Amino acid sequence: MNRRLRRDAGFAAVSLLALAAPLLGRATALPFLAVAGAAALLIEDGPLFELFARPRDRQAGRLYGLAAFSLSAAVLAVLAAPPVAATYTMPLPAFAASVVAVGVGNLGATAVRDRFEEQFLVVSTFTVVAFVAALLAQLAVVGLAAVPGSPGSVDAGLMAAAPTFTFHAATAALVAAITRSMLSPGDAGAVTFAVGASMLVVGGLAPAVHVLDVGLALAVAVFLGGVTYATGTASVEGMLSGVLLCLAAIGLGGPGWFVLLLTFFGVGSLSTKFRYEEKADRGVAEENEGARGLGNVLGNAGIALVAVVGFAAAPELPVDADLFRLAFAGSLATATGDTLSSEIGGLFDTPRLVTTGERVPPGTDGAITWQGELAGVVGAALVGVLAVAVLGATRSPPVVIALVTAGGVVGMTADSLLGATVEGDRLENETVNLLATLSGALASVLLAFVL
Repeated sequence: MNRRLRRDAGFAAVSLLALAAPLLGRATALPFLAVAGAAALLIEDGPLFELFARPRDRQAGRLYGLAAFSLSAAVLAVLAAPPVAATYTMPLPAFAASVVAVGVGNLGATAVRDRFEEQFLVVSTFTVVAFVAALLAQLAVVGLAAVPGSPGSVDAGLMAAAPTFTFHAATAALVAAITRSMLSPGDAGAVTFAVGASMLVVGGLAPAVHVLDVGLALAVAVFLGGVTYATGTASVEGMLSGVLLCLAAIGLGGPGWFVLLLTFFGVGSLSTKFRYEEKADRGVAEENEGARGLGNVLGNAGIALVAVVGFAAAPELPVDADLFRLAFAGSLATATGDTLSSEIGGLFDTPRLVTTGERVPPGTDGAITWQGELAGVVGAALVGVLAVAVLGATRSPPVVIALVTAGGVVGMTADSLLGATVEGDRLENETVNLLATLSGALASVLLAFVL
């Protein structure tokens, strides 16, 4: 076993302290605080230093990596500690899943990286190992928190909670994989805190998830991962973020929300690949051979994620849940319409700047063609029709289609205006996409109030 693998095995062992949360209760943070204090203040050399030290730790002479990881776990333990006399609360499984997923997931990824250098394989291994570890951690916490002498009720509780725990485990693994890819794999503390924060939000919002929904979510995760990798339609980070968004749509909204989100991803990927070589020759094709990255996915679907979170929280808010449906559909109508407008319009030679109407070269920011605009309107209307079919909106179907389509058109127009005025010099393309989808979501909601 090489040094890096031994180090991650040590981190994985420390992460397992989270399993003692049901037994320690409000004192759960103490073991992690003890480890953090020893790592940062006491251990300067010796076998433990050699076991846990990263290259940066060797330069500093302190185990700051282990200290950060343990301190993050301690903070999450404080947030997850149940009140006095409580026997079991949902945050405890969420806390255990957050810490163990990162610790054990890193160990799995390191074991594979020592033999294979392909990033997709390493990231996939981390995600799978983190998922299994998070699921088992939640089940272990429930078992330790169970009241002694009632095995029948424990088994029944595990059976009822298993789909929800599976959803939470998949969420933890995907958030960890995405955060880990954005940071250094050695920043286990920051990754753990990001996962914990996400899990506490999801645990507070998500209702009990049906076993069929979880099965669908996991099947789609595997399918999308394989397809996007094989076709090159997304980078590894883009693939992970797309799968996470689909998982959130299913868990927080329902299968219909997922269908609408998947429609955008499917239409966007196909339109990007459509006559790609010709668009590349014209200088209007997406970079990286059309592969969507993390920023691109979040720029186009980030508002949709906010909308589905708002829908899940609607029972606690003085807001009609139907408005979140419209915001979700309006943002995706914008993203779908804008993608079709750009990908189809880029094949024609008569683009005009949206602000002045003057002819400009293909690929100019803020340039539009009537063919592209027509394709965009069709894409927005498609999302409107699907919203009626799968989201269960309470308004009449023609009204919903009109609201979503109009929101999509408003968002497309906002994207073109921002592209012609501020994109490049002041804003990146991903930020423009985010603002455009926000405009589409708000337009659909505001038009609903007007009508």
